[in-house]
Amino acid sequence: MGYRAPIKDIRFALEQCAEVWATSENGPAGELDPELLTAILEGAGALASETLAPLNRVGDAAGVALQDAEVKTPPGFADAYRAFAEGGWQGLAADPAHGGQGLPRVLALAVMEMITSANMSFGLCPILTLGAIEALEAHGSDAQRALYLPKLVSGEWTGTMNLTEPQAGSDLAALTTRAEPSVDGTYRLTGQKIFITWGEHDAAANIVHLVLARLPDAPAGSAGISLFVAPKILPDGGRNALRCIGVEEKLGIHASPTCTMAFEGATAWLVGEPNRGLAHMFTMMNSARVNIGVQGAAIGEAAYQKALDYAKERRQGRAEGVSGSAPIILHPDIRRILVTMKAKTQAARVLCYAAAAAADRGDAARADLLTPIAKAWSTDWGVEAASLGLQVHGGMGFIEETGAAQFYRDARIAPIYEGTNGIQAIDLIGRKLSADGGAAMGALIAETRAIAAEAQATERTSLGRVAVRLATACEALSEATAHMLAAQKKDRKDALAGANAYLKLAGDVAAGMLLTKGVMGADEPEQEALLCFYAETVLAPAPGLVHEVRAGAGPLFDDALIDLAI
Repeated sequence: MGYRAPIKDIRFALEQCAEVWATSENGPAGELDPELLTAILEGAGALASETLAPLNRVGDAAGVALQDAEVKTPPGFADAYRAFAEGGWQGLAADPAHGGQGLPRVLALAVMEMITSANMSFGLCPILTLGAIEALEAHGSDAQRALYLPKLVSGEWTGTMNLTEPQAGSDLAALTTRAEPSVDGTYRLTGQKIFITWGEHDAAANIVHLVLARLPDAPAGSAGISLFVAPKILPDGGRNALRCIGVEEKLGIHASPTCTMAFEGATAWLVGEPNRGLAHMFTMMNSARVNIGVQGAAIGEAAYQKALDYAKERRQGRAEGVSGSAPIILHPDIRRILVTMKAKTQAARVLCYAAAAAADRGDAARADLLTPIAKAWSTDWGVEAASLGLQVHGGMGFIEETGAAQFYRDARIAPIYEGTNGIQAIDLIGRKLSADGGAAMGALIAETRAIAAEAQATERTSLGRVAVRLATACEALSEATAHMLAAQKKDRKDALAGANAYLKLAGDVAAGMLLTKGVMGADEPEQEALLCFYAETVLAPAPGLVHEVRAGAGPLFDDALIDLAI
């Protein structure tokens, strides 16, 4: 069987956990109603399963081809992109003033999850376009919005994000691409950018590049970076002086062109304020981080479905009540793997949806707090889920023919994209936790305590056991938070050493709280069973992470580690 959109699980996550129907002055659900929600999810599910999923193996095998600075996508991809654009999927959450539908971002995120589950390489293209839309909406001039947004929102054009350079990596302060002003008010960009996702392709009529570069009089470091827009095709119809000079041969996502882009005096326009480019780009970056986070849930879902199908068909060993060889799904260890995959994929899903829903409601503090957690926790899970899916297949999983290996290869980029997960952990403790003295995390902890108390007060025995696990894990997060706030003032190296464990603990608890809230609000026996499993396998051991949070940097920099000395 191929990919099936898990609409029931998605609806539960949207309605019960992320509370898509919650309205506020800043983020109403607008024209969305249950009937429209169903139509959108079913329509996106059909696109994903019928059009995109059949191209997943095709794209992986064929890859992309670069010839004379032009990139040719695998067979069927350009047609599939046109179907995506013509369906209006790119503009679900965009402003109606620019041709969008003005629907909640969390709904658009759910659609992107299905698209990514079906075909991760394809799904990367609209994610980057979505980020370009948000950056131009927030920081572009009226003329830039009028020129670019209708085409980007409709999907007629696609967008990219050009940050990384060969010598800079994640250290954007080291970038050297130059922007020279021209007498006509435009700029000429000169430099090279690497790892540009969908930087060149044949699926759309134009590609709008958002590029970080330095003005001639810019100060050194990150304070001297400006943001520019440079289209592949200029407004007068001419070809801009930019080109793809290479595509990477990668571990996975073979059908997604990862380009090296050369800007050779390319015509560009300043976006926003001079020397404020990094701040402006973070509008795009934060959008991309949540969308990359949901790739973890997407790959987890795809890997789970393939492993489930195999476990039902593959017969080996004995099982009670079955004569002859039994389907391996009846073996306890296989069931352990499959239930783990389903429960933690739902947890990753609700983390990402909750971050998007908080932005929809205008709750910036909660959205900012959840963004690095959702991105890192969920993408780490995506890799683990793909690995577990291989395990269910046994030796056949290591063979490309089954398709399970592709999920593992594709998933591995997500913890690196849009700031590695180590950077997400640093962002969590350095910006999101410290900026407000822990107030946003304190609010999350308080809500978790309240949810645990409410679950304890119900007459449902299973929820009582969940409440105990959730409350204990929550207190561990509270202890770790107090330690982290103090450590950053005393010895930041100790805080940084525990940052990854702290983010994992925060994700364990936040997802547990969201799932518990969802189960309490609905009569969903399967979701309750998954929550109970999550409580015993994720929340129960979560307090052990406090020891890793508190361990500090000493063990990492012990003089006895001779091989690590420099």
